[in-house]
Amino acid sequence: MTKNETTEKKIFLLDFEKPLYELESRIEQIKELAQENSVDVSEQISQLDERANQLRREIFSNLTPSQRLQLARHPRRPSTLDYIQAITDEWFELHGDRCGYDDPALVGGVARFNGRPVVIIGHQKGRDTKDNVARNFGMAAPGGYRKAMRLMEHAHQFNQPILTFIDTPGAWAGVEAEKLGQGEAIAYNLREMFRLDVPIICTVIGEGGSGGALGIGVGDRILMLEHSVYTVATPEACAAILWKDAKKSDKAAVALKITSKDLKELNIIDQIVPEPSRGAHADPIKAAANLKAAISDNLEALSLLTPQQRRESRYQKFRNLGVFLEATA
Repeated sequence: MTKNETTEKKIFLLDFEKPLYELESRIEQIKELAQENSVDVSEQISQLDERANQLRREIFSNLTPSQRLQLARHPRRPSTLDYIQAITDEWFELHGDRCGYDDPALVGGVARFNGRPVVIIGHQKGRDTKDNVARNFGMAAPGGYRKAMRLMEHAHQFNQPILTFIDTPGAWAGVEAEKLGQGEAIAYNLREMFRLDVPIICTVIGEGGSGGALGIGVGDRILMLEHSVYTVATPEACAAILWKDAKKSDKAAVALKITSKDLKELNIIDQIVPEPSRGAHADPIKAAANLKAAISDNLEALSLLTPQQRRESRYQKFRNLGVFLEATA
């Protein structure tokens, strides 16, 4: 493998990132040449750095819904297991739904968060094609949702808060999944999560798609990372249904209101967790620190409520979803 091939393999650029990458590469080249030739170009470098900062702000403050979807699907975006390793003191993964299945697309276990025992559950995508195939691209089967419910029952029994991380294009829609009761498994989770006494904090860390996301998405607090998306259907699927043309996914992405900003305005989510300037994949450590701080604050607030208060608040929160005012002419 040549040096160029190795570089291309390591760097994954989205189309809107390329102008910034080219400018930053140019700055690095100038720095190297100046160092080799002992030339002082600090003033020019300072100007180029400011230009790069300005370009970065312009790009990432004006992203379209489709561009945010690309960031949410970025292959190097931190996954559930990445965040678990970064924000917990201890972690022990638990397996199996006690019905004969252990779904690798949905992981869960017990951990210590700020010294407190918690149960963590989340969708898990792969890092490469082989890993993605093994994880079914984060699309959980019925066994995954039943495993999640088993772990949530454990949390309920031992008074441990539940943290869920949502990152899936949707539940597995295969024939085998339907045979095993996909719809029933998700519906059961939706109902049962309303009765749990413990605090539940759900965070969309990447792509929150349809019932696959909702299967672990009923919580006292719904958080979203800044560049994540949450939608009833993928823009591609929506475009194919409405206009019989998946190429109109950009139009569908706008209509679906999939971004964190849109959903906060609609009161679907409670809080937007800021990401590093170029997205979570650019600085996973900072992204994890921001997420940990947000979860800590919400968990502290929820812990002050009684179980009955949490259940009632959770119920009312979801009862009020979809309320809107229609403007009159």
